[in-house]
Amino acid sequence: MFTDRTDAGEQLAAAVRRSDIEVDIVLGIPRGGLPVARPVADALSVPLDVVVASKVGAPGNPELAVAAVADDGTTWRNDSLIGKLDLTTGYLEDEIEHEQRAARQKRERYREGRPPLDLTGKHVLVVDDGLATGATMFACVERVREAGAASVAAAVPVGSPRTADQLERQVDHLEILERPRSFRAVGQFFRDFSQVTDEEAMALLN
Repeated sequence: MFTDRTDAGEQLAAAVRRSDIEVDIVLGIPRGGLPVARPVADALSVPLDVVVASKVGAPGNPELAVAAVADDGTTWRNDSLIGKLDLTTGYLEDEIEHEQRAARQKRERYREGRPPLDLTGKHVLVVDDGLATGATMFACVERVREAGAASVAAAVPVGSPRTADQLERQVDHLEILERPRSFRAVGQFFRDFSQVTDEEAMALLN
């Protein structure tokens, strides 16, 4: 059980340092990933920035992620769920286009006019506050790879064992503190899992 996201970030930072992986930059996934990522970046003495993706929800159930798209259009799809729900190509294309615009707008807001992020040849660590379906994390990892990173690692305090196993096959290194069998939602493992505002998250980048 973590006190809050900052506590989780401090514990995660210690674990990442023990793993001795090479990290040039930490990317937090807004909003909830930034309070976790800040202590990690500070502990490693590397810059903190953001990588943004937006979930594509199922019809009538926006919280059920059938896909996720990053700000540059990189898309992760849950093909088994898409097939099970019998979703049309038209629905997916329209929603992916809509969510890409949303991700791009969020990126611009968070980066506040700074030069484009250049990840070419860099060892990148992507951090979030937890893994449930993992949709946004999968899209962000793929986006970082497409940007030419030398390696892509991921770090989260807690996550679904099944999703963690899937992510482990997609990254060069996964740092995760807890993979509880009783996992239902990320928030159940935090005493304080209050929603993070854009303003609070953006302040952590400065």
